[in-house]
Order: sequence, then C-alpha cells, then structure tokens
Amino acid sequence: MNGGELIAEVLWKQGVRHLFTLCGGHISPILVAAKRRGIRVVDVRDEVTAVFAADAMARLTGVPGVAAVTAGPGVTNTLTAVQNARMAESPVIVLGGATATVLKGRGSLQDIDQMTLVAPTVKAAHTAKSVRGLIRNLESAFHSARSGVPGPCFVEAPVDLLYDEATVREWYAKESGGNGTDLGSRAIQLYLRQHLFRQFAGARSVEAGVAREAEVPEGSARELTRVADRIRAAQRPVLVIGSQTVLEPARIDELAAAVRTLAMPVFLGGMARGLLGADDPLQFRHQRTRALKAADLVIVAGFPLDFRMGYGRSIGRAAEVVTVNRDAAQVSKNRKPTIGITGDPGRFLRALAGEVGGNGRWGTWFDTLREAEIERDQAIDAEGKLPVGGLVNPIHLSQRIDASVADDSLFVVDGGDFVATAAYVVRPRTPLSWLDPGVFGTLGVGGGFALSAALARPAAETWLLLGDGAAAWSLAEFDSYARHALPVIGVVGNNASWAQIARDQVEILKDDVGTVLRRTDYHKVAEGYGAKGILLKSPDEVDDALVEAKSLSRAGWPVLVNAHIGDTGFRKGSISM
Repeated sequence: MNGGELIAEVLWKQGVRHLFTLCGGHISPILVAAKRRGIRVVDVRDEVTAVFAADAMARLTGVPGVAAVTAGPGVTNTLTAVQNARMAESPVIVLGGATATVLKGRGSLQDIDQMTLVAPTVKAAHTAKSVRGLIRNLESAFHSARSGVPGPCFVEAPVDLLYDEATVREWYAKESGGNGTDLGSRAIQLYLRQHLFRQFAGARSVEAGVAREAEVPEGSARELTRVADRIRAAQRPVLVIGSQTVLEPARIDELAAAVRTLAMPVFLGGMARGLLGADDPLQFRHQRTRALKAADLVIVAGFPLDFRMGYGRSIGRAAEVVTVNRDAAQVSKNRKPTIGITGDPGRFLRALAGEVGGNGRWGTWFDTLREAEIERDQAIDAEGKLPVGGLVNPIHLSQRIDASVADDSLFVVDGGDFVATAAYVVRPRTPLSWLDPGVFGTLGVGGGFALSAALARPAAETWLLLGDGAAAWSLAEFDSYARHALPVIGVVGNNASWAQIARDQVEILKDDVGTVLRRTDYHKVAEGYGAKGILLKSPDEVDDALVEAKSLSRAGWPVLVNAHIGDTGFRKGSISM
C-alpha cells in the first residue's frame, strides 16, 4: 500500500465521497487511489475552483470537503478560496503536493515554502515527513476542521511519500548517482538509505481510524434560562439567523421545527436562507434594519455584528441583545450584548425551543412587520415593471426565475449588482439550498459551488446566477459540467458593466474607468465548452428562454442563458466598503 492509498482510506473513513482536483504529477497517486476506493474524483479547470467546490460540498453535507492540488502554483492558486472558506467557517481539507523530502530547498520543480504561505489562512497546517505521518496528519486535520469554529486545514504531502517504496528507492538511487564507490557517493547512499528507512518505517502496520467526534462548544443551562426569560417578557422580538446556525445538515429539519416553535419574527441570512421555505409567515426578507431599530429583544444566532448589521448599530440602543456564536471573539464584536453565549447557535436554538415552547403573544408586532414587508414587495414589483431601454429588467428576470424554478432547486449566486438584485426576489424553497460566498464577498465562487450543488443533489435543479463581471471566473467550468454530466442552469445578468462599482464611482468621481465591459457572447463561450447557450435580449423572451433552459437541463445538458439586462436605480448607493 502506497501513501496515496493510505490517504484514500482516510478520506473514505472520514465520509468523503468526492475529491476535487486539477491533476499534477505530485498528487497522481492520491487521485488514482481515491478512484479505486470508490471516491468520485472530480477534476476542474482551476485549482481555486477545486477548493470552492470542496467548500460548497462541506456546507451541503456537513462532511469536510476535500481538494487535492499539485505543488507550487497549484497550492498558491487556492489561497483566495482557502481564505473564503476560513471566513465562511467551512470545514475544508486541502491536500497539497510537494517536492520530495530530500529535495526541499534545492531548486526542484515547483518547490517553494508552501507552509509559510498557507499557514496564516488555515486553522492548522501539517507537512508529513513519513508515510505513517500522512495518516496522523490527515486525521488530525479532519478533526480540527470540524471542531470549534470550523475552517480549512492544509496537509502537505511530499511526492516521495505517495509512491510505493520500491519506486521511491529507484528515484533515490538515481539522484545519488547510482552505485559510485568513492567516499562522497557512499556517504550519499548511506544517508538516503537511512532517510528511506525513516520514511517507510511502520507504514505497513498503520491503519486509518474512524472519524472522531468534533468538539463543539455549547451554551450553558443558565444561559438558556436567561434567554428564555427575556423571550417571555419581550413585546417586539426579532431573531436573526446566519450561516453558522446550519453547520449540522443532518439536523436541519429539527432546527426548522425549533424556529417555528419559538414563533418569533425571523430574518435569515447566508446559508440559513431557505430554512423555513419560501412563504413561512414567521419569515421576513425586507426592512430588517427597520425591524431591528424597533425591536425590544434581538437574538442574533450565528451571524456576526459586522457591516451587514451596521456593526451592531442597526439594532436599537434600548434593545436587549443576545448573541450566540461558536467564536468567542464574535460574540461581543462591535457591540457588547446583554447576553453573549459562546456555543453552537443551532444547538442553542433547538434547546431554547424546548425551554420556551410556543408563544402567540406578538400578533400586533407581526402585523407591523408584515405591513413593511408588503410595502417593500410592492415597491420592488413596481420597479420590475419599468422599461429599461428595450432590454430585460433585472428585477423582472429575477421574478420570472423565482416563478419558474422547481421546489427542490439549489441557488448558487456569484456577482455584484445583478446577483444582489436577485437576492431580493428569488426565494429558496428548502433548507441548505442557497450558496453565496459569505462574508468575504469573493467573486468567482460560482463555478465550484454549482459543481458541488449538482453533485450533492443530482435530482434537483441547480441554478447558477452570475453577474457578467463574475462570469469570467466560472465560464471554463462549463467544460467541467459537460465532462461530468452536470446539468447546471446558468444565467448571466449581462449589462456590460461592473455595475456594483460603477454606480458610486461614476456619481462620486465622475469617471467610469475600469468598470466598462462588453456585452460579450457568454452563451457562445459556454457552447464552446460543450454546454448549450441561449441569448436573451428582450423582456418578451424571458419566459421562453427559461422554459428552454429547464428543458435542456432535464435532458442532461448544462446551459447558460446570456441575459442582456438594462440599468435600473434599484440598488443605488448600496456599495459596501
């Protein structure tokens, strides 16, 4: 058994069923062994996509996602995606190839100090020095990635630990200059024999173990009672739920039931979108700041008080604030809460529902919030009817997408202005069916996220909503969708602009430099990669284009709709910096 086979065995016992990669000589044994073990090897067109895909798979399944990339530029290409996973709190394992242990620092191909570059962006970074150590390091990485605040971990696997001992012995003999008898040659041969012994010692007896239970912080019974008492006393409560609350997909239905039992007005963000379906009367999508300003109790579960919450200032000064987060630093970041709880927010809400039970005392408060919700929906609907120079109104397009999707659809969103517009309108129908980059706001996640969405739920529709600026990062992955038979439905909101930036830049600085694009034929690019393309240029073509896209997807084709959208003032002044 070689090191690649040992790694494959660890992956299997940790529950991994998909391995994302871009091939490279340093990691070939891992890929071959994983395939033989029954793990689906999914190769993509950019290493960053492999990590984005691993991130999405972790979010959807709860099992750490795994990407294997080759040494040097293969590793450095992943760094943006690794940081995105870190900030999104996704348990991801990156297996990085590396030069042979005896050649480190000697100028071999793609040999750099990977650990110094990667370590600041991950929870833990390991470099294996023996075949036996591959298992120990990888199992430790899995445990670390899932425990506490989840996040990415890196395991460096030098190439001479991945092949069988006989092959490596041949390589070493070649590097040593053969069977020379001079003193220098004999010294090198002795060193290499000793080094080989250390590398392979105990390799035949080591076995992969079962996945260890993650260490998850939980709130105390006293904290639970204190929060329950405040809920009972509240007249205008609001519950804000973020991505960290849904870190346990296997218990997502229990979480949804708990939220319904608490029966508080709810705002959902990030991966929590869709938790209550599309039309639950507890759920509100608009006017969150308005509600937070008027509330007397705000419970923020798994959502930091960052720029999206006005750094805590969006909540009224007189309100009691409860924050629940696995990360102790996030509990009191930017605003000191009335009650701050370091613990898993999903588990806390489930326990809180059991403590409080149902509550129906907030009818008037619900009526107030519902009026604001209806008012905003009507305003959005009115803006969606406005003409935009004969092109497609992005609000209208989003409304028609929302009306046409299947109830089991997953949404992957990647972009600025068009995607943010769609987020006001498109409603995920089921839990864990909305994938956005998270707090890092990274463009380029779409290709990898949609790949995993289609793999994780092959019977469901996967919708990839792209801005035309963001599209360039993901277009090559339509080749991956075609090769792996993944019928992703992509929609590009094409307004020939980095509109999210241009809105304020042009108004404030009176210059559109760097923000102007072309109405590129993205549908033809997708066709060149083996997908189907649809050009959508006018409002009266919208429904037909979406019907055609869904039909092609059902027939097994990935498809890209290139929608020429016009400019609106819907999101004026919305840039975040």
